[in-house]
Amino acid sequence: MSRSRHSALLALIAVAALTLTSCADPAEPGASSAKGEAKGKTPTTDVVSSVKKHEPAAALLPEEVRKAGTLRIAAATGSPPGAFYEKDGTTLSGADIDFADAAAKVLGLELKREVASFEGILPALSSGKYDLGTGNFGVTEERLKTIDFVTYINDGQGFAVREESELKEVKDLTALCGLTVGTTAGTTFEVTLEQNKGRCAEEGKKPYEVKTYSDVAAVWLSLQQKRSDVIMSTINGLRYAVSQQEGLRFVNEFKRLDVGFAFKKGTPLAPAFQAAVNRLKEDGTYDRILEKWGTTESAIETSQISPPELKGPAPK
Repeated sequence: MSRSRHSALLALIAVAALTLTSCADPAEPGASSAKGEAKGKTPTTDVVSSVKKHEPAAALLPEEVRKAGTLRIAAATGSPPGAFYEKDGTTLSGADIDFADAAAKVLGLELKREVASFEGILPALSSGKYDLGTGNFGVTEERLKTIDFVTYINDGQGFAVREESELKEVKDLTALCGLTVGTTAGTTFEVTLEQNKGRCAEEGKKPYEVKTYSDVAAVWLSLQQKRSDVIMSTINGLRYAVSQQEGLRFVNEFKRLDVGFAFKKGTPLAPAFQAAVNRLKEDGTYDRILEKWGTTESAIETSQISPPELKGPAPK
């Protein structure tokens, strides 16, 4: 997809007209825009430039990294509040961008960022192409086989539909039987849907159909154009998007996952980044980033290195 078309699709989510009204209940966690930010506009509050280097955290970096002063980071882009292009088509924004930049400042590092496809980042980390990656990567047992994580938020899986949909709740994936479900390729959403596809037939129901797309904007477009009946994506992304677009409704959370910076298995960088995230919590930057992006419900108590996958509500 060309950048111009990609930006145009993202505009449906990220830069909705100011006349749009929210479709999410303002009382829902994460449904409202950050304090002081008008709906229909992406947040612009600077929450990174004031962050100072923290010597105890920086001292945990390998000596060669401290001397070089740079790291190669791959960033997957999609839609707010994670990581996305602004209207100019070149400026990157989002919570993932803010967290990475703030952690780098704590460690006294410069990030050399390259935008990459979501499904390509984890293999590229294993091959050594990048030092770390961001893209709302959830911590799963399968990923932990080859990837180390340093957690910084808690997000997970959820669903959204058009306002007129009869789908009210998805506690079990059989609620999707007979529907077309849109999601992004190479994600935990696709894995969850494909692994449980046969359960509809087991209950004598018509199977649901899974349609995958390479970017999140295309997933939303499929819902708006009625090529998908329901979409599965990140809890924070869904809540943000329905608050910016008319005629769409967040259904419910399905499963929570820890989300973190991704590294090659066995990385020596993990302790320093864990210390950096915890330093951001200490100096208040962490809370300011969450408030900016309206995701305060995703706060974690402390950063962890490669914790086990959370076992919340999941397919039976």
